[in-house]
Amino acid sequence: MEVRAVAKYVRISPQKVRLISDAIKGKPVEKALATIKFMPQKAAGIVEKVLRSAVANADQVPDLDIDDLIVGNLTADVGPSLKRFRARARGRGTRIIKRTSHVTVVLTEV
Repeated sequence: MEVRAVAKYVRISPQKVRLISDAIKGKPVEKALATIKFMPQKAAGIVEKVLRSAVANADQVPDLDIDDLIVGNLTADVGPSLKRFRARARGRGTRIIKRTSHVTVVLTEV
């Protein structure tokens, strides 16, 4: 049995979220939440929110024990990018790409 939670169009680069996901993938949910709590990155707060949402989704399944859940998979896929321009010297403009990501957490039973 597996339970999912998804956060879409999050205004952070997927590369930064993947650093957090590698640290908690395969851990029990309680240990993963404890690990994320002490990480200073912005992505840690986003992943924690999605992880808590997945636990709340698992709570709705009647025959599923929350204490036996592990973080089975955590992916950060690329979302649409916001394209902006910044003024530079001599009347030029350079492109700034503001990346977004879709964060998916999948919890599985042991």
